[in-house]
Amino acid sequence: MRLSDYFLPTLREDPAEAQIVSHRLMLRAGLVRQASAGIYSWLPLGLRVLRKVEQIVREEQDAAGAQELLMPTIQSAELWQESGRYDGYGKEMLRITDRHDREMLYGPTNEELITDIFRQTIRSYKDLPKNLYHIQWKFRDEVRPRFGVMRGREFLMKDAYSFDLDYESARKSYNRMFVSYLRTFARLGLQAIPMQADTGPIGGDLSHEFIILADTGESEVFCHKDYLAFDALSEITGYDGDLASVVDKWTSLYAATDEKHDPGQAVELGENLISARGIEVGHIFYFGTKYSKAMGATVAGLNGEELIPEMGSYGIGVSRLVGALIEAYHDDDGIIWPDSVAPFSVGVINLRTGDVDCDTACENIVNKLKATGQDVLYDDRDERAGAKFATMDLIGLPWQVIIGPRGLKNGVIELKRRATGEREELSLDSAFSKLCG
Repeated sequence: MRLSDYFLPTLREDPAEAQIVSHRLMLRAGLVRQASAGIYSWLPLGLRVLRKVEQIVREEQDAAGAQELLMPTIQSAELWQESGRYDGYGKEMLRITDRHDREMLYGPTNEELITDIFRQTIRSYKDLPKNLYHIQWKFRDEVRPRFGVMRGREFLMKDAYSFDLDYESARKSYNRMFVSYLRTFARLGLQAIPMQADTGPIGGDLSHEFIILADTGESEVFCHKDYLAFDALSEITGYDGDLASVVDKWTSLYAATDEKHDPGQAVELGENLISARGIEVGHIFYFGTKYSKAMGATVAGLNGEELIPEMGSYGIGVSRLVGALIEAYHDDDGIIWPDSVAPFSVGVINLRTGDVDCDTACENIVNKLKATGQDVLYDDRDERAGAKFATMDLIGLPWQVIIGPRGLKNGVIELKRRATGEREELSLDSAFSKLCG
């Protein structure tokens, strides 16, 4: 993609309304633009990141045995009245009346709707277990939306819902989702720490929040320092076998949000305790028969008896993760994307657009990189070098290839790693080999 053709409306100055790093940089780097309070349009660069985050989430859900469907954003109020949540959910729910005076709502979550689908389609114990998920836009009418996509009113969520015959099976489903979250966040380049959490309006008696540590996090969290050495990808290679031991390890050390923090534990742990800011990126719940019983979702057992399935729900804030990644990975010059979610893997900078040798060298390496499957953003604009460097640092692509007449005369180009700032001069072939190696 040529930057001269790309829709990338960057800003030189920090927007006055942006209070945290991710909001400032998402606006400055041209990822999003505000449509109204807490609601954002995703521009091409931001959408590329959002789709990459979404795909990693999807791959790990699929690997864990969950099956994807897609439920509507607008739901019938009748389902929520059946479960008993309609009147008590609060003003965060956007309530709508259609032209036939039927009460509807813009779904803030989907426990009722998925339970309705289940009770219409699943009849026998032989059809369990089931874990169904979707990735869908949601709306919660926050009284004070702030921090950009970190606490917006409209957001993209992954929700999974498990159905099992008994507690033991339900706990296995919970453990699979627990493990899938560890792997998902690790693949995104994040160290997520599971912390026991309140179940809130979802309900139930078992819940974990997955928290990443970031200086600009929204709340105070406490955890054992050994969590920082845990490596989900090397320790968890798949979903076969009993995953309880994995869950036990990742919950054996102290970890608590400020609401759950025990000051006595802080004294006991001493120097082993980390006190930091944290950002919630995922939340999982086991709530048993809360919805299946209320809504009459039953299956026939082995002897024809009526059984009420045990349920759990599992959420990841996909759009929120984009902001969380920026909170975790940035410097004074801009965003530093992890390789796995970068909108483009390489930015090629032509220091003298219009120079035949520079143009030819840039075109050659762009075409060679694209042929190997690399996503390349080529800055071919007729701009001064400083402006090009500033743009590339702001948008945070992992690699920068810098090509100018002086280097070409010496048979070299410059390669810069955005995360470290390390620069080196290499031949075109050597640079290509390093980028594709």
